[in-house]
Amino acid sequence: MNIAIVGTGYVGLVSGACFSDMGIGVTCVDTDAAKIGALRRGVMPIYEAGLEAAVSRNVRAGRLHFVTDLAECAADAEVIFCCVDTPPAGDGSADLHNVMAVAKRIGEVLDHYAVVATKSTVPVGTTRLVRQVIAGELARRGVEVEFDVASNPEFLKEGVAVKDFMSPDRVVVGVESARARAIMARLYKPFMLVSDRLIFTDIASAEMIKYASNSMLATRISFMNDVANLCEKVGADVNMVRKGVGTDTRIGNKFLYAGCGYGGSCFPKDVKALIRTAAEYGCRMEVLEAVERVNERQKGVLFRKLELYYGGALEGLEVALWGLSFKPETDDMREAPSLVTIDLLLKAGCRVRVYDPVAMDECRRRLGAAVYYGSDMYDVLSGADALLMLTEWKEFRMPDWRSVKRAMRRPVVFDGRNIYDRRELNEYGIEYNRIG
Repeated sequence: MNIAIVGTGYVGLVSGACFSDMGIGVTCVDTDAAKIGALRRGVMPIYEAGLEAAVSRNVRAGRLHFVTDLAECAADAEVIFCCVDTPPAGDGSADLHNVMAVAKRIGEVLDHYAVVATKSTVPVGTTRLVRQVIAGELARRGVEVEFDVASNPEFLKEGVAVKDFMSPDRVVVGVESARARAIMARLYKPFMLVSDRLIFTDIASAEMIKYASNSMLATRISFMNDVANLCEKVGADVNMVRKGVGTDTRIGNKFLYAGCGYGGSCFPKDVKALIRTAAEYGCRMEVLEAVERVNERQKGVLFRKLELYYGGALEGLEVALWGLSFKPETDDMREAPSLVTIDLLLKAGCRVRVYDPVAMDECRRRLGAAVYYGSDMYDVLSGADALLMLTEWKEFRMPDWRSVKRAMRRPVVFDGRNIYDRRELNEYGIEYNRIG
């Protein structure tokens, strides 16, 4: 079976590598010639655990290829995936220009039956528009070619995306015909040998499932952050509250951790897009509007704690940050709490020192020389008046606290992910502040 994947970003590249790992012939398409050239040389455009090895393995095996034009591979493809990005527009809606450009190109080159599957995160109704654009191009060419469209949203977690794809919780596919359903079932069969988690729906429901899932997870995070802030006022311990709530089987314990806010490419964008979609249909997503407000406020929580600790006198302080990416095991800084924190610190006149295991280059691209880039996690602590921990990378979880105290001018830690133990730090003479 041969497929084409248009877009070699986070979703497209992971999908291509994982499909080819199952013996499927995959050609990834991207109009960025430099990126395609780099991929052919084995240079990854993103950091994702296990991805580089999977790409290299399948390129060597002849199952994974990279080209700059869909015309080079469309003739052999049974399924053509659209995996281009859909960034938020100024009004919060999803920008569909890239998706529509892919649909237009498919209509220009399609010469046989294929399933066109949208894997990009798109609002309800987009796949129908994709069909219209393809049909319009075919009509302009004066050719009659049958095709089906499908919605196949991704549910990958950055940092464990390869693992998620190879062993998914579920695979959702929205289809309109039995023929498309059979092809998509055959494509995903290798992933379902142990347990069949393939869910077929209508197309609109598949599109909505993606937004509803991410919005629900974002809601849980913001709810627990609200609870954490209240816990601080009333003297409760949010970690104990989380454990007590999470043992309720109706609720579960996932995404109940208080912290300094969520970021990344999915939750912020998808919450905004669902709010916007509702507005277009005359509805209000009042819960999600609050979720968004809470999260934006929460991104500044460590700065406010630092400001309170120093009585507002922050100018000239040396502040160290551990963690820049929005979560561990990725270099993605999109909507990351670190960006908000750094901006607030710089505006307050602080000198900022940062370290992250993989996101340093991304930070340099975004911030240039505005901050000091440490050579390791202890280098940034030299002469620091405070340490802010924003991303719970494994190497940050059990630091040498003696070295931490010796390096810092004022040994005080602000833990944005609640991973440290107050008593342990206090034993080393380090002051400790956390969320909730």
